[in-house]
Amino acid sequence: MTITEEAVPGAGTRDITVRRQSAFGALLLRLHFYAGVLVAPFLLVAAVTGLLYTITPQLDASLYRDQLTAASAGDGPALPLADQIAAARAAHPAGTLSAVQPGTGDATTRVVFSQPELGEKQHTVHVDPGTGRVQGTLTTWYGSTPVTTWLDDLHRNLHLGAAGRFYSELAASWLWVIALGGVVLWWRRSRGRRLLVPELSAKKGVRRTRSWHAATGLWLAVGLLILSATGLTWSRYAGGNFTAVLDTFDAHQPELATAVAAEPAGGHHGGAAGPAGAVDPAAADTVWSVARQHGMTGPVELTVPEEANAAWTVAGIDNTWPVGLDRVAVDPQTSAVVARSDFADWPVLSQLSKLGVQAHMGKLFGVFNQVLLAALAVGLICVIVWGYRMWWQRRPTRAERPAVVGAPPARGTWLGLPAWAVAVGVPVVFALGWALPLFGVPLAGFLLVDAIVGGLRARRVAARP
Repeated sequence: MTITEEAVPGAGTRDITVRRQSAFGALLLRLHFYAGVLVAPFLLVAAVTGLLYTITPQLDASLYRDQLTAASAGDGPALPLADQIAAARAAHPAGTLSAVQPGTGDATTRVVFSQPELGEKQHTVHVDPGTGRVQGTLTTWYGSTPVTTWLDDLHRNLHLGAAGRFYSELAASWLWVIALGGVVLWWRRSRGRRLLVPELSAKKGVRRTRSWHAATGLWLAVGLLILSATGLTWSRYAGGNFTAVLDTFDAHQPELATAVAAEPAGGHHGGAAGPAGAVDPAAADTVWSVARQHGMTGPVELTVPEEANAAWTVAGIDNTWPVGLDRVAVDPQTSAVVARSDFADWPVLSQLSKLGVQAHMGKLFGVFNQVLLAALAVGLICVIVWGYRMWWQRRPTRAERPAVVGAPPARGTWLGLPAWAVAVGVPVVFALGWALPLFGVPLAGFLLVDAIVGGLRARRVAARP
């Protein structure tokens, strides 16, 4: 992207030097402008809802203290898991036992029951591990409390279901383009000087607003790129394509084999072989003991097998760096570990995806991660507001030709791109349309409409006498 200079004949012998923007620069400016105007509302919603989500650990601790914190707070040794499961079952007779998270520190033990009418959600009974007293029951979604689930749905789909996920994927698909485009435009305008500092000496107006908008965006750029990439990995369409890439390179999280030898005649294997209540609660103590002997000493979740003659799964659930996500499959009948999958052995793409998701959710680095995400959200909100303010400040204010907002950059300028750039760009746009449909398809539509409108306007100008 360059700016060319050419001499234009002026009055007398003096020439006037005119700076003319290249087609690349004009296209980037127009893309950044329209993406900012049209996509920024979606980004603003994502930033506000994401900001709310960053405080969910504190909300959980405040709203659900009675359920999450054990009254005995580790005053004595924990009761056997079998006794805690029995207490939970007495308080919650319905449903099938599906998982147990033994309480550690001052946390209650979570006994999870599945019921068909709940769909993906479950009932989690919270038991004081020291006394066996049930402290309450919550309806959870993959372990998330009701308020965290509500805020998660608000951020992902605005509580509109599958249709609402278009908003979040559109925002994530364009965020990286807007961020990178802004960096390039600011570098080009400032010529590499004072990139990170706003022009405090500038008078109030578009110049000062632009400097705050651009300098702040530059500080946020790396974080926004990470948020965009990690958000896309589990989006509806781009996420599906990312899964296809993992399939191609066999880079998924490894499956954990849980099959065990057939049980002896008349024996019982301790698995979920029948209706609610068929699981032997004592198996949980055996499984947890064996898992601890094999290094599973952090927070874990014990998952009850759905079929008979299958091992229980013990999975690490510590998502804080350096993470404890190893898994073992334990046969409660023989106390044998029948399979193991350590996080260190996962394919690199799978590891990066998992860590990226946890960072995006504010879990990977604890409170520091929350603060960083909150700062990114607040910064993005400011950048968007400053962007719209620039649009307002650039409006013509002459009495004879007033305007509500500033004029957009010139249309159809990308048609002036060199032939090689068009030849390379067309397949790139099609590729992006496949990989990131909510970026590629709107981009193709924008280029088409921009070319048609720009061409028609140029013809009208040329036809004027």
